Amino acid sequence: MSIADNLMAVQREVTGAALKAGRNPDSVQIIAVTKNVAVERAKEAAAAGFLHLGENRVQELQHKAPLIPGVRWHLIGHLQSNKVKYMIDKVHLVHSLDRWSLAVELDRRAREQDRVMPVLVQVNVAGEETKFGLQVSEVRDFVMDAADLKGIQIQGLMTIAPLVENPEEVRPVFRETKRIFDRLREIPRVQMEQLSMGMTNDYPVAIEEGATMVRIGTAIFGRREY
Repeated sequence: MSIADNLMAVQREVTGAALKAGRNPDSVQIIAVTKNVAVERAKEAAAAGFLHLGENRVQELQHKAPLIPGVRWHLIGHLQSNKVKYMIDKVHLVHSLDRWSLAVELDRRAREQDRVMPVLVQVNVAGEETKFGLQVSEVRDFVMDAADLKGIQIQGLMTIAPLVENPEEVRPVFRETKRIFDRLREIPRVQMEQLSMGMTNDYPVAIEEGATMVRIGTAIFGRREY
């Protein structure tokens, strides 16, 4: 199947999951993850009308962004503070704000560009030692403090569920993330609008539990070498 065919298949799955949950399918944004995907293949996704592309690494983003105009780039991987200066003018949304030092650097670099950088706070709901993200107990205080930074705008949360064979096993992770998301909506100056959760293995379940963005790589571009 072509990339366009794969994208259409993913869109059908998204629509089905949203309708099952009584949601408008248009409330879910597909982020086509182009990590380790050649520029020409990423261009195929854009040509098919999927204009939100996600990258894990700043170096790969720097290479692709000038070559694929007209798309909105999402930085979805772990972001080192010393790489912020290379991506601040290229990214539509940072999904992986996971520590105070990064919040400060994003704020500083965004204000230098006279812009406000939309961000999502990454939460390690599953408590996996190998995953980045704030602990659940840290999220509220972090969001309240970060809301005072003028160069960033917190727009929601992101989480990564454990990789399991049966996606039903991670439904509680998505449900708990949505619960935290809803409770944070009462904080002034915070726009809790986006909930980034769900990948190729589990995105229908994530949508049923409230995801507004799903990050899909393998189901669109096939398996890649890492």
